[in-house]
Amino acid sequence: MFTILLNDEAGFIVSAELVLIATILVIGLIVGMSEIQNALVAELNDVADAIGGVNQSYSYTGFRSRRSLNTGYKAYTVGSAYFDPVDDCDTNQGNLNCDPPITENPF
Repeated sequence: MFTILLNDEAGFIVSAELVLIATILVIGLIVGMSEIQNALVAELNDVADAIGGVNQSYSYTGFRSRRSLNTGYKAYTVGSAYFDPVDDCDTNQGNLNCDPPITENPF
């Protein structure tokens, strides 16, 4: 039965056709994977820009409590504030070399 299967050529694809079909499939897969990579990088860049665009500044005002008869304060707190300045790499749009080059010390 095995010899009959080996000698049967009905519906067999010639090896040159098989190589051509496999080549087209591999090229198509490479192009498809490249497009998936580009789309994924673009979406992750959008997520990074959204996180970087979050307002990170905060502030709170002070609190004062006067004593009776206006003879001073019982307690008070001082207000505070922080404002996030724009960094070099906040809107880098995929640029991976935001830091300036650093010279290396020779041994």
